[in-house]
Amino acid sequence: MFRDIARRNPRRPAIVHHGRTLTYHRLLETVNALATALGPTPGTVAVPAVHAPETVVALLGVLTAGGVYCPVDPAFPAARRHAMATAAQCGAAVSAPGTDPLRLGLRLVELPQPPEKPGNPPVHPPGTDPEQPACILFTSGSTGQPKPVLTPRRALTTTARALGGLFGLTPGDRVLQFASLNWDTSFEEILPALTTGATLVLDPDAHSGSFPRFLRLLERERITVLDLPTAFWHELVHHLVDSGDRLPDHLRLLVIGGEAAAPARLADWARLPTGRIRLLNTYGCTETTQITHAVDLAGPLARGRTWDGSARAPIGRALPHVVERLDEQGQLLIGGPSLALGYLGLPEATAARFTTLDGERFFRTGDRTTRDPAGLLTHQGRLDGELKVRGIRVDPAEVEAHLTGHPAVTAAAVTGVTTAGRTTLVAYVVARPHPAARAADGTPDRTPAPAPQHPLDRALLDHLRALVPGHLVPARITLVPALVHTPSGKVDRAGCHRRYAAPPDRSKETTLEH
Repeated sequence: MFRDIARRNPRRPAIVHHGRTLTYHRLLETVNALATALGPTPGTVAVPAVHAPETVVALLGVLTAGGVYCPVDPAFPAARRHAMATAAQCGAAVSAPGTDPLRLGLRLVELPQPPEKPGNPPVHPPGTDPEQPACILFTSGSTGQPKPVLTPRRALTTTARALGGLFGLTPGDRVLQFASLNWDTSFEEILPALTTGATLVLDPDAHSGSFPRFLRLLERERITVLDLPTAFWHELVHHLVDSGDRLPDHLRLLVIGGEAAAPARLADWARLPTGRIRLLNTYGCTETTQITHAVDLAGPLARGRTWDGSARAPIGRALPHVVERLDEQGQLLIGGPSLALGYLGLPEATAARFTTLDGERFFRTGDRTTRDPAGLLTHQGRLDGELKVRGIRVDPAEVEAHLTGHPAVTAAAVTGVTTAGRTTLVAYVVARPHPAARAADGTPDRTPAPAPQHPLDRALLDHLRALVPGHLVPARITLVPALVHTPSGKVDRAGCHRRYAAPPDRSKETTLEH
């Protein structure tokens, strides 16, 4: 799809970065050059996941060579990067000028410059089996190790076509690349844009932390399509209401997803001069390859839908390529051609989340949903303990496993709290008791123990920061005498928060339960 659109639109801008333009012809030449450098059987290739054109070139180059793309953030702790590369069975890594090296001890393939003269012979993947793996992305795992999701080529092709249609993309669109390159949301921005002839815009002002700079970027680069985490959209709406700033007139589509849209923010949005903008709420899982459900909440295709701050926003209807079922608990099961192959090297985890019904494979999402008379699904909570932090799925058990791996910890409970519309993790930790010190004659040693260099909570935060990405580090760690348990003996995460959170915090927070 990309090669076809590049050949039909060679002079059109494919990528804009720092004001510099890479045409579709030049991008295709660079992609072909990398595919040639990778060779005919590259296997799984680690790629530095940074907001730069080189990452996009590497994605397309690895796919063109018939390899498996595995993004790894150079900012992740070294232990996490090595764990990801090992779990994904990476055999090579792409190295590009101006990007941080991954330092994984793998064979390095330098990102080549495209040939100066046109006419580089086209490169075709050595294998075009739609079941061939295309990429490996990671989700949180209860064992403390990230779970590698193996996605086939047919899934990427299916969703690229589906989302190009859902977004109504044309060569005249300019799509901002906002999402982290580690997560599949970035594919929603990159692949539909570059398979429809649209322009992908990368700019550091997208991540400056300043809403005035962000809005100036949208105006300067004439952005027509935005895909934002719902939590970021919440804060953007707050800014628009408080400042009186406006979104630029050329913005026609704003896609949100990752967590529930707050009814109060929807009501605020409805009062802003945004009636021309499609506000598209979306739902999907890494295991089902990007968006599977969507609905227009506001704008020209919203069918007169209104928001007064009380109604919960639906996640929408299944896209045409999606097969869905609701089980007896209301759990959403998703099948169809966008389904992942499973978790690489984890057959038990795969069997637990993927099932076969009437001869068709489905993914158990763990999300409880209800269907209204119009056929729209609404999210009603989780059947397990998973949370969304910054729009990223987090299994609290993964954080608990890392905490209890510290020699000073005997037990831990991690839960999520929502403050001012943003979900953060909090941890409650039981410290391991110190054994009674004894003097040389065997009697108890009454000498006071030296004060610890750092409090345990700070030491645990340092411990986690050395092992996991920032979204898995709790905002607060509280030392407690014992965890709260349910009548059946299980750790009650929400109960720990209710018992031990300070009253001023509880008055401002909502504990996420299932």
